[in-house]
Amino acid sequence: MLPTPTEWVERRTFHYRRFDPTALADAKRQQGLTISVCIPALNEEATIGAIVEAIRGELVEKIPLVDELAVIDSSSSDGTADAARDAGAIVHQDRSILPEVEPLEGKGEALWKSLFVVRGDIILWLDADIRNFEPHFVVGPLGPLLTDPSISYVKSFFRRPIDGGTGRTSMEGGRVTELVARPLINMFWPHLAGFIQPLAGEYAGRRQLLEQVPFFTGYGVEIGLLIDIAERFGVDAMAQVDTDTRVHRNRPLQELSRMSFAVMQAAFRRLSSEGRLDPETVRGLGMYQFAAEGEAYRMEPSIIEVRERPPAITVAGYGANR
Repeated sequence: MLPTPTEWVERRTFHYRRFDPTALADAKRQQGLTISVCIPALNEEATIGAIVEAIRGELVEKIPLVDELAVIDSSSSDGTADAARDAGAIVHQDRSILPEVEPLEGKGEALWKSLFVVRGDIILWLDADIRNFEPHFVVGPLGPLLTDPSISYVKSFFRRPIDGGTGRTSMEGGRVTELVARPLINMFWPHLAGFIQPLAGEYAGRRQLLEQVPFFTGYGVEIGLLIDIAERFGVDAMAQVDTDTRVHRNRPLQELSRMSFAVMQAAFRRLSSEGRLDPETVRGLGMYQFAAEGEAYRMEPSIIEVRERPPAITVAGYGANR
């Protein structure tokens, strides 16, 4: 029997203040574990350096909680790679990882490839555009993993302020979550309805779990991981942590529309693989949007294709590459 979302939330929701970084570093050492923090990045020169410096200063040098700090750069055209390297991160170009494999695009591709180059027993992924970064964005999601052996995957959740150009700040960030992901989850995977931020970009997991699940290549990666981890390991292996308020770059509506298309495509592909949807209904990759041009409108077509990478452990040379 699956736990109800209400019951799951009561048992598997934490606050970052519950976890002391020094105590977590001691627990990590006693358990013989190593921790990698990995940041996928594309043109995030403005924020990546400060994030890396904060982690290195507080959680590598001051408190030895993090053993490896890596950035997976997706061929940024700005100074993202140099800024990350100067701040003390190991920088990998995603297209240089597994060069024998056809390169694909998207955040999920960078996350999947990171499994082949980072070394930690626990891997924490962070978004690279956080403007109010504090060490608790790392400490929070690591806490349940280092204090409860039954938990293997932890999502962060947070309040996301958004300024609509009025000078006033509201708390209505997470528009793709509320308009697309949450309705899909409640309709088709109600056992996952307890996740407050199912599309959050900050989450951590044990390698032995992460290497056994597939990864969607684009913005569908988060909803795909939730569905697949719950299916393979059960929702009780999952938890969530409140990290308070997160400030980041709010994306324009047309970009969020394309992101929504990718999330829906991933969800429909999973429904198809589960036998709940005819595969023929999820073949469309084209999306048309419109831009105002004077008193007329210009049609802007785009192709959005979410591909799927297999579990890393099934790829030849996975252990050797790592």
